[in-house]
Amino acid sequence: MTTSRNTDAPELDAARLLLAKMGVTPEDLLGTAAPKPQAPTFADYIPEVAKAVSPGTKRVYGTYWNRILEHSGHRHLDEPTTLEIQQLAETIRSQVVVRRNGRGGRGAAEHLIAAIRCLYNHAVADKLITEADNPAKTATKPRRLASTRRGIPDNRLNEINHVAATTGDDPALDTLILRLHIETACRRGGALALTLRDLDPDQCLIRLHEKGETVRWQPVSPTLMTHLREHAQQRGATKPGDQLLLSKQAAHHQTPL
Repeated sequence: MTTSRNTDAPELDAARLLLAKMGVTPEDLLGTAAPKPQAPTFADYIPEVAKAVSPGTKRVYGTYWNRILEHSGHRHLDEPTTLEIQQLAETIRSQVVVRRNGRGGRGAAEHLIAAIRCLYNHAVADKLITEADNPAKTATKPRRLASTRRGIPDNRLNEINHVAATTGDDPALDTLILRLHIETACRRGGALALTLRDLDPDQCLIRLHEKGETVRWQPVSPTLMTHLREHAQQRGATKPGDQLLLSKQAAHHQTPL
């Protein structure tokens, strides 16, 4: 026994030295652990997360965060289970208004789970809960159905272009926007964000600023580039940052569409 105690002495001395450097006494190790602070409620935390996300994320998830507030605003983040999240997603899915082009509420359920995951990802980053205690991590989104999107037939596209060119208050702008979308398949936001500095006539490229702050250079035909530059000149867009697609009424005040 004496030999064992002598052998352990250096290890004990090393442990005491390490504890001293950490500012911990052996008596501290015998005390009870400090109680874990309680996680905030959804009502307290959702507004804080809303301030930290991009406007696009807030726009998409805001509706679902409001539903979470209605259902569980008083509850703390560490209370719900994965099963309860799945049940809430199914409840929201069942309440979706049935439309002819609907997908059975799958999109609503998917967005609900994505909105909750966003909350819990911030909670983990803030060390309010651990990754292992994240109930949204294992919540499953509904399986996506095959897309029903299809290309527009040439004859229908010709009809659309004809209507745009012969009706409305600003046929020149309408047909230019159509041509832009047909050639580039850009999103609405990409077209609205287009400015004079985004045109590269030498290489027939336009710079598109789209969803998720993505930026890409897109080739266009010389015809479209010519029409874009002529439209800018006619509508008074002369500075690099001037909005390019302006209506007749907005051109005078440089007001975007």
